[in-house]
Amino acid sequence: MSEPFERAPNLRGGASWIDQPERGSVWIFRAVAALSLRCGRRASRALLHLIAAYYFLFSPAAARNSKRYLRRALARTATARDRYAHLLCFATILHDRLYLLNDRFSMFDIEVSGSELLERVTSAGSGCLLMGAHLGSFEIARAVGRQIPGISAVMAMYAENARKVNAVLSALDLRVKPEIIRLGTIDAMLQIRTRLDEGAFVGVLGDRTIGHEPFLWIDFLGSPAPFPVGPWRAAAVLRRPVLFIAGLYCGANRYRLVIDPVADFTSIPAEDRDAAIHSAIKRYAALLEGYCRTHPYNWFNFFDFWQEAPETVHG
Repeated sequence: MSEPFERAPNLRGGASWIDQPERGSVWIFRAVAALSLRCGRRASRALLHLIAAYYFLFSPAAARNSKRYLRRALARTATARDRYAHLLCFATILHDRLYLLNDRFSMFDIEVSGSELLERVTSAGSGCLLMGAHLGSFEIARAVGRQIPGISAVMAMYAENARKVNAVLSALDLRVKPEIIRLGTIDAMLQIRTRLDEGAFVGVLGDRTIGHEPFLWIDFLGSPAPFPVGPWRAAAVLRRPVLFIAGLYCGANRYRLVIDPVADFTSIPAEDRDAAIHSAIKRYAALLEGYCRTHPYNWFNFFDFWQEAPETVHG
């Protein structure tokens, strides 16, 4: 059977999010974390405005791509206030992660929608892939684990991103160190299969392409955009159900955790696999688009997601 998915040897900015140099250093993260945990969330939130203002003023590429995205999500020209709110939401969610990783869930008002889907998978004992996005807070998903006994979660991410995350987490004094499987290694699929067989939930982010991996053009917020095929092919090969998950920040200390069904590959024949993957990606993109429209400041792709030429950008 011929390959129905495209490969992208020269997508503009396709991997730019992972190639961008890190701003700041470990000691800054440690200092901010210590101050935040000692002074409390409300007092330390003043730092977030400084961080958002810095990126607003001195990161033109992020500002430009934020404006491109917000024009689509808001269906109007994004104002300076919109772009600042986008950056502030991003800073807020990173800040809140400190408290969530220290098990301070009581600080937050968390509404959960769709937890019965996780309960169903847990009772079956088969494990499940949680297909997330750079949308809101993935750490909020652990709130469900506090409500449903037996839930275990692990995050699968690309090696370079995992290295950066682990470097930051190792500098912080945290009660919880997330379990991370590094994608791209020889035994990554084996590790994922093992954890799924143990009944774990494996989280993957499905809204960014890396390098030359296969992708599919899907209509998203008004124009075709490239969505990676790899995570879905893994789900199909492993014959697992896939749920969409996102922890949406709703202002103040409020979050809304949403869980939606996407696909179930447990009984898909091999000859129907590509069509099922195609349908699953379209369903995923439609869910992501819906939440981008209802919670526009929660999606954090500060790069050229649609591969737009500069002259095609309006607003």
